[in-house]
Amino acid sequence: MTQDDTARLSRILAPTRRGLFAIGGGAAAAMASGTAFAQGRPAGRPPEKPRGQVVIGLSQEPTVFHPLMPGIEVDQGVWWNLFSTLWYIDPDGKFVPDLAAEMPSQTNGGISEDGLTWKVKLRRDVKWHDGTAFTAEDVKFTLDLINNPNFRVRNRVGHGLVKDIKVNAVDEIEWRMDAPYAPYLSILSLTFMVPKHILSTATDPNTSPFNNAPVGTGAFRWGSRTAGDNVQLVANPAYHGAGPYLERVVFKYIPDLTVMYTQFRTGQIDYTGISGISPNFAREAQALRGRRVHVNPTASVESIAPNLGSPVFGDKAVRQALYMSMNKKALIDAIYYGLPTPTESFLPAQSWAINAELPKHEFNVAKANETLEAAGWKRGPDGIRAKDGVKLEFANSTTAGNPVREQAQQVLMQDWKAVGAAMRIQNMPAAVIWGEFWQQSKFSSVMVAVNYMLGSDPDVTPRFSSKAIPAKGGRGQNTFQFENSRVDALLETGATQFEQAARRTTYGQIQRIIRDELAILPIFQQVLVEGTKDNLTGFKPNINTSSNCWNVREWYWAS
Repeated sequence: MTQDDTARLSRILAPTRRGLFAIGGGAAAAMASGTAFAQGRPAGRPPEKPRGQVVIGLSQEPTVFHPLMPGIEVDQGVWWNLFSTLWYIDPDGKFVPDLAAEMPSQTNGGISEDGLTWKVKLRRDVKWHDGTAFTAEDVKFTLDLINNPNFRVRNRVGHGLVKDIKVNAVDEIEWRMDAPYAPYLSILSLTFMVPKHILSTATDPNTSPFNNAPVGTGAFRWGSRTAGDNVQLVANPAYHGAGPYLERVVFKYIPDLTVMYTQFRTGQIDYTGISGISPNFAREAQALRGRRVHVNPTASVESIAPNLGSPVFGDKAVRQALYMSMNKKALIDAIYYGLPTPTESFLPAQSWAINAELPKHEFNVAKANETLEAAGWKRGPDGIRAKDGVKLEFANSTTAGNPVREQAQQVLMQDWKAVGAAMRIQNMPAAVIWGEFWQQSKFSSVMVAVNYMLGSDPDVTPRFSSKAIPAKGGRGQNTFQFENSRVDALLETGATQFEQAARRTTYGQIQRIIRDELAILPIFQQVLVEGTKDNLTGFKPNINTSSNCWNVREWYWAS
């Protein structure tokens, strides 16, 4: 963040009359890098055996428990605790072995010099929750399942290059790649292994009983689910890593963010997850006794996602005019209390691949009107523009029960009315909007926050490749229906480059094209305000994951 951003944060979270501490210049700077604030108290040591429980408040309900099937961020929070990956990426962006005994590299021979042969050595002390030993057969089964054309997988990007998988030993697996693919290390950091001995007997891999009673190798075992209310996980005493230190984790579904904050304030929940604390409550939250407030930049970019397959948004002039007539600064300052950072890219500012030279947003209503006029969009008697019989009207959707986004929609509705565009609000429950409505591009436009990265990698093939459009039979999340041959070619180039400097150039060009085409209308990089009770220890925000529940195995209550 810039000094201006830091100063603004300091003002916004300045002490109230009820404040228990002062945020000075050093503290404000710390906030920009993701530090928590609370009354100081010693962290203590983790308990020798699991003790107590944590209640995690979520504004969206986890509903997908098979970690290879299409899910959203809240589902991933559950996956991180039930399952394990070969390795993960820590908050500093470093790869850490988990099920793997070591990170494969060209230096240690795990990856061949040409990037085509991969060999992974595994731990031998890992067991599934039912006591069955984890082996290389499970890794092979997982990779094969992902590539099974009859399986409804989240995406096959990267995995589709894997071939000739060989189990060399119970603790060693090897495969060949059709082509060098640098992002695959990051993809595997987000690929949870599943049990062969359970899923290989399923008649239909999409409807196995496993989907509702998952068995993993993670720090917690499946407990129970009360639909519409909560999911409970219990400690796995045979976990192969450090922890868990809690007896139970409860993911509590609270769709209304105001209610969630109230329950955090009254102590009914211990951590506000995913959507966190609404910006309008941020200053009050920092003054609550016995609470910590964490302000962290995230990898998610808030934007208006247009359906480029629609007659309205398929016209670039419309996207340009709507972006120019969006009063982005006023929106951020008034609705989001100045907390988020404006952006022009789909990557977070902290990414090594960020293109800092993208054109800056220009708020210019007159120029927006001129753009529409020149493109043939003429105002009718009702003030709404039309072209070739198509009116410049569209719906905008987001998750119902999010009052901040609902306010932002009202502001945008007025901004766009000034250029002859009629927007109507069509919000839905999370389970509805992020289902087929989003996945199959049935929307007109959506207000959404998306983490476009693959772990810490800038490859955005799943989001912007023309082959990744689900509505056209593609595998991926290009629900915008963006198609650009130059971007397709650059994505292919970037994926085969192992040298970071060359990749930075390639992904810089991709960002410039996406910004020029306005495949999305970027608003800001999210800054998440989260709350925990001040004696909850081990919480570590991680910009390289989609959920800060990634390491609940390390959480414990300080005595």
